[in-house]
Amino acid sequence: MGLIVKLQIVLAAATALLSFSLHAAGVGSEQLHRFLTGITTLEAKFEQSVLNEEHTQASRSQGIFYLERPNKFRWDYSEPESQQLVADGRQIWLYDPELKQVSVQNQESALQGSPAMLLISGDPVENSFEVIDIGRRQNMDWVELIPRDAESQFVRVLLAFVDNDLLRMEMADKLGQVTRFQFYDIHHNPSFKSTFFQFVPPRDVDIYNQ
Repeated sequence: MGLIVKLQIVLAAATALLSFSLHAAGVGSEQLHRFLTGITTLEAKFEQSVLNEEHTQASRSQGIFYLERPNKFRWDYSEPESQQLVADGRQIWLYDPELKQVSVQNQESALQGSPAMLLISGDPVENSFEVIDIGRRQNMDWVELIPRDAESQFVRVLLAFVDNDLLRMEMADKLGQVTRFQFYDIHHNPSFKSTFFQFVPPRDVDIYNQ
């Protein structure tokens, strides 16, 4: 998966997770608000699956997600292959150890015009999304986010909560592809070293500036 595609998915996911304040009413949105307002850092294991327009699984991966608000995060993919994506507040790095390649892009430029700008601005989610409580399904309380920007690459984002914790996220794009995240072993406000979100490219890799 290339830098742009990877960024589209994980930045949208990070945005929906932790980047905004919320004032909407309803069981699901109230859980979302409580989840967000109590968090400055986060660590969670995840499983990610991508379904194509025929709703068959196109890919599956897993790893660990870390975040430090407002604009630092890190996705460590362990399966099916090792990859690492790091946002250090200034640049975004995608490292593929197998290919010995690093792609790097200015973080502000990468986020410009995308929902992930909320990671920087911290604007209320209602500025960019219509927030809809859609009730309880599969023993989880669900919230639907509909982008107000017609140019958004995603047509909707679904978030599912249990006891104020986000356990599932689904993002549907304009091509009919659905990306699903399931989160578990969630830790609120862990302590990270000051260098945890810094990326230093290994000496033997090719570096590509986007």
